[in-house]
Amino acid sequence: MKSHVFNMVLFAACISLFFAVLYQDTKRDRIRHFFKWFMILVGSAFVLGWIMYAFPRHPYF
Repeated sequence: MKSHVFNMVLFAACISLFFAVLYQDTKRDRIRHFFKWFMILVGSAFVLGWIMYAFPRHPYF
């Protein structure tokens, strides 16, 4: 696929799953930890992309 958003979401899901399994003991805590880190990773990527859109590298091209 050529979608950067899909790749970002897939990467965030893999990293969130890894952290949830590694650091939490119960199933409920793993699910909460997974969604917390997933939202942090995807949300921060969109915010950073929005900030970068406001300040282009070459504004006159």
